[in-house]
Amino acid sequence: MTSSQPDGAETTRRFRDVAERVLDALLSDAPEWALDLGDTRGAHRLTDHSVEADSLRVHVLTDALGALDEIDADLLTADDLVDLEMLRTRISADLWHTTELRPHTWNPLVHSPGEALHALLERETLPVEERLAALTARCAALPAYLDTARVRLSEGPGMPRVHVETALGQLEGARTMLTEDVPALATRHAAHASGLEPARAAALAALDEYTSWMRTELEFASGNPRLGARRFAAQLWYTLDSELSPEALLVRAESDLLATEEALAEAAAEYAGEPRRPGQVAEVLSALADEFEIGPEGVVPSCTDALAHLYSRVRELDLATVHDDPVEVIPMPLSRRGVAVAYCDAPGALDPDAASQPTFVAVAPPPEEWPAERRASFLREYNGGMLRNLMVHEALPGHALQLAHAARHRGHTRVRSALSSGTFVEGWAVHAEDVLAGHGWSGGSDPATRRTNLALRLVQLKMRLRAVLNAILDVRVHTGDLTESEAVALLTDRGHQEEGEAVGKWRRALLTSAQLSTYYVGYAEVSDIARDLARTRPDAPVGRLHDAMLAHGNPPPRHLRTLLGL
Repeated sequence: MTSSQPDGAETTRRFRDVAERVLDALLSDAPEWALDLGDTRGAHRLTDHSVEADSLRVHVLTDALGALDEIDADLLTADDLVDLEMLRTRISADLWHTTELRPHTWNPLVHSPGEALHALLERETLPVEERLAALTARCAALPAYLDTARVRLSEGPGMPRVHVETALGQLEGARTMLTEDVPALATRHAAHASGLEPARAAALAALDEYTSWMRTELEFASGNPRLGARRFAAQLWYTLDSELSPEALLVRAESDLLATEEALAEAAAEYAGEPRRPGQVAEVLSALADEFEIGPEGVVPSCTDALAHLYSRVRELDLATVHDDPVEVIPMPLSRRGVAVAYCDAPGALDPDAASQPTFVAVAPPPEEWPAERRASFLREYNGGMLRNLMVHEALPGHALQLAHAARHRGHTRVRSALSSGTFVEGWAVHAEDVLAGHGWSGGSDPATRRTNLALRLVQLKMRLRAVLNAILDVRVHTGDLTESEAVALLTDRGHQEEGEAVGKWRRALLTSAQLSTYYVGYAEVSDIARDLARTRPDAPVGRLHDAMLAHGNPPPRHLRTLLGL
């Protein structure tokens, strides 16, 4: 090696410097995302979606890719190489979204103003004086922000009706923030709220005007929510960070659907105490819904009780290290409803005080305005037994536990603190369902306990069916011509879902693309890693194997294999 050639140490220093500068550019460009992560430097700003900003964004992203391409990856350690590849994938995805998919010109959910306010109202990431100043600045910026949204959405190919309907629901949630939550915060801290009221009033007026425009647009919303085969293949690649094609995914999922149906049929026969027969699975699951019946007011309390039980159960089984970070179950904010039934919202990984802030598991009870029949359908789907498994997924040993481990990862760069693979995150949560169900909701071998544990296994297998069907629905909606009636029939007949859940999933498939595939693909890949790691470390307890898998942030599964030496 000559003196003019960089050595490994020099290349490493150069990469880490480039990575931090590129990440800073990404965070600066998306201040709402940055604040969610705990980076408060742009807390007073909103993302610029103008044409001019798009041009600048493309220039910055292209330069960032060029800078990363100049790094000699062969001279990096495995740890830095993973950061490089994750950053490259993120920049490539952002560039593709900006120049080709262009969702900000047809998807009004991109412009949902509630996201601009939510983090400042929900989390104490900033001292109260700075928090109110940032809230004032964002309220003041909302009129121009919504004007830009209207311009960009008017120039696009047309908004899909389902997106406009969902956006209108979220706008009602944003209005509640401006009419109730913001004034309440200002009243509690009146000494620091100077200037907030006129900014809030202007934001509310702009929001009402934008909502009125959106209602008018609903009458003419005829855009196609389906991406089509070419764009969906690209979206799938960027989302999964995998070379799995839509065609290969569909073949694999349809094969696993049959295997999961077999496992569910065996469990149902055991629960019923009789031989397998046609219709038995549906009967057993219906009986479970009757047995675990709850009312709408019982959804959040049932989840809270399940969370308390899971803290002790996961520790008892030592499935992984359980940190003492606070976790709270809350009703889902109105501004975030309309896509999923539940989510886990951990403190921002870039927030230095994240460990002192709670993780929120948000659950959406059935809306009061729903017809009684639809509310009843929802509560049969999300009965008390199903909510137990939901909390395994969203809380312990699923998302909340995994994200607590991820928050403790300290890399040479902030890349794995800021960037997150949905394939790994959702894959871990579905894997966690399988692991907990395998050990049982409770210990003991008496008949009542065995029946309780088998009930959990039944709903967990039903949820695994849902994960497989999510992927099938995702591919067939965006690459084919699957109709709503065909989708609902598939989900109710083979997925044993209530009709209300099936209709909601149909809407979610139209509202999103590739995200629904992360559950199935992630579960397959994370479970394979757990199996292979156990083979290489045969003497390690399951809890230490899981700790090892959780020690690297949120990398895509293929990169986790590299980090674990598999």
